[in-house]
Amino acid sequence: MTSNLGLFASGFWGTIVLSFFTMVGSLIFGTVLAAMRVSPTPVLRAAATTYVNVVRNTPLTLVLFFCAFGLPYLQISFGNTTDQVSFNYAVLALTAYTSCFVCEAIRSGIATVPLGQAEAARSIGLTFTQSLRFIILPQGIRTVVPPLASVIIAMVKNTSIASGFNNKELISAMNGVIELRGDQVPLILAGTAIAYLILSIGLGQIFGLIERKVRIAR
Repeated sequence: MTSNLGLFASGFWGTIVLSFFTMVGSLIFGTVLAAMRVSPTPVLRAAATTYVNVVRNTPLTLVLFFCAFGLPYLQISFGNTTDQVSFNYAVLALTAYTSCFVCEAIRSGIATVPLGQAEAARSIGLTFTQSLRFIILPQGIRTVVPPLASVIIAMVKNTSIASGFNNKELISAMNGVIELRGDQVPLILAGTAIAYLILSIGLGQIFGLIERKVRIAR
């Protein structure tokens, strides 16, 4: 393990970078989907509901396969180098998948906001977008920090699938070390598991702090 620490460190960092960009994209797109699902416009509600139901019930591996092989077939690519393109496809696939769960978590938070507040917002002339932005979402998101934390932690572990699509992260680093030291597989597996444990517990602690900071007094 110590003799291949550099390889593990690069894989660990690759997982962090991939998780960060996916988390940011998922929170943004998931919030947009949640807003569409509670929109008074039937077309937006139907589009968001269809997207969430289809993508959420599709295996993540299949979503990654579509991005890694389907998009190039359609001549859609992002980036100039092979590594950059593979990374962007992985972020796109993970974001598309994780956003569905973020959407449902945020939508459940929106449902906890009393209906009277939305009616009061309309009575003072706020549009749907304004009431959602200034009244509903700030309260709804504060109530769903723990579910969002679970979604993000699951997303971090899901990044392991990206190793099969030419991405440098923990699992690809683990496979590289196993090729070098096939006689130490149990230790290598244990080290990889500990690395994911560090990421998961660290994120749990961060979201715990956020939850205590934004908690609504009852």
